[in-house]
Amino acid sequence: MAFTRCLLFFALVCLTSAACLGQLLSPQEIAQVDTIVTHSLASDGVPSASVAIVRDNQIVFAKAYGKQSETLAGPRADAPYQIASISKQFTAAAILLLQDEGKLSLDDRVSKYVPDITDGDKISIRQLLSHTSGLQDYWPQDYSFKAMETPITPEGIVERWAKKPLDFAPGTQWQYSNTGYVVAGLIVEKVSGQPLLDFLNARIFRPLDITALDQDLAIGDGFPQGYGRAALGPVRIATPPAHGWLFAAGELSMSARDLAKWDIARLNRTLLKARDWDAQEFPVRLADGSITGYGLGVATWSVDGHRVIEHSGEAVGFLSENIVYPDDRSAVVVLTNTWSSSAYRVMAQAIAKVILPLPPVDAADLTATARARALFDQLGLGTPDRTQLTENAGYYFTPVTLKDYHDSLAPLGAPASFTLVGKARLRGGFVNRDYRATFAGQSLDISTYTEPGDQGRFEQFLISPAQP
Repeated sequence: MAFTRCLLFFALVCLTSAACLGQLLSPQEIAQVDTIVTHSLASDGVPSASVAIVRDNQIVFAKAYGKQSETLAGPRADAPYQIASISKQFTAAAILLLQDEGKLSLDDRVSKYVPDITDGDKISIRQLLSHTSGLQDYWPQDYSFKAMETPITPEGIVERWAKKPLDFAPGTQWQYSNTGYVVAGLIVEKVSGQPLLDFLNARIFRPLDITALDQDLAIGDGFPQGYGRAALGPVRIATPPAHGWLFAAGELSMSARDLAKWDIARLNRTLLKARDWDAQEFPVRLADGSITGYGLGVATWSVDGHRVIEHSGEAVGFLSENIVYPDDRSAVVVLTNTWSSSAYRVMAQAIAKVILPLPPVDAADLTATARARALFDQLGLGTPDRTQLTENAGYYFTPVTLKDYHDSLAPLGAPASFTLVGKARLRGGFVNRDYRATFAGQSLDISTYTEPGDQGRFEQFLISPAQP
């Protein structure tokens, strides 16, 4: 614990220094992150982004970019963005803390705490948190609907949406439901005897040195402002909703750095009991035994061999992404102040590729890629080494075909990258590998078949415009 406190103190001392925070990122990695973010802001019409990176269980980078509002003089890394549905994991954590104290159980029925909800005697708290309750979502739209111009209370949301007929029997389907989390927040307040944010401040945020605000109050001078676009029109200021519309489903505002502190607690299994972290991350099963891919306030899956714990968030004028890679002791937080672009997710995924360890490289793939690149260059010159071609490939590359290859490839020059796409596969006695060559304004897909072995001849080498 003392070591963790030192790390937190170190991060606070370095609050405004990206260079200080970036000591565990190489200069090349920092430059790559800067390029990813600045390019995305410029190309997608995103006013600003705030980024935090965790590596080896500590914050190694925190920086803001672009225009956070019409009044802020420059981007501030400590500015609190509206994180919206990323807040759900904190509501779930509050429930788990109350369960640890014996004040409730995940398997308690909702009717025990909040009366008059449709089939509340059949819906468990676990089903609220895992989006399997059947309660209709009150905000499926990606825009503000008319009612959001008027303030509302959690009880008002429950009255209007949680007393409708269920969309399905509890536990039989998965459907994202903000309504379920509003009910869960009311349960936290009833059982703890405190407003939800007060409980979270006392039990989670202050112990982790996190500054979290009610997003309804994080509006105006000194705060990031939300923006949006209609189709491909100009970027305009988004009008915030009236108070009360997100509550336990997404009421929080905080900086990327502060959200990263929570990610570190997850990685270190601190603050909550290890069993609580495990419960939150374990994907819930439906009644038919199928896995939903969602736990209690977080989604969970694997990508490219990396285990992922993730949640995104959408508020009026804001989109955010929080991805934790527990086995790699890393996390990426990207917060943006627009709700009209997927750049938040694209940036997070691209940054992850920079910071995560590369998968083991297969020696055969390395050799095959080098040979394919060499033949690509030769075809651009119109002079392939025919000893590298099978009889069928030699038949395919007639003088006319070679001229077409030469005339279309030569003007492109050398590719900026030439990379293997996917894995090698066997087909028809040959090894199939696909590649992508990228140029300044164009990409090409290359499909190859070779004889088995490091020096197997090429049976096929076809080139086409890259597909998205």
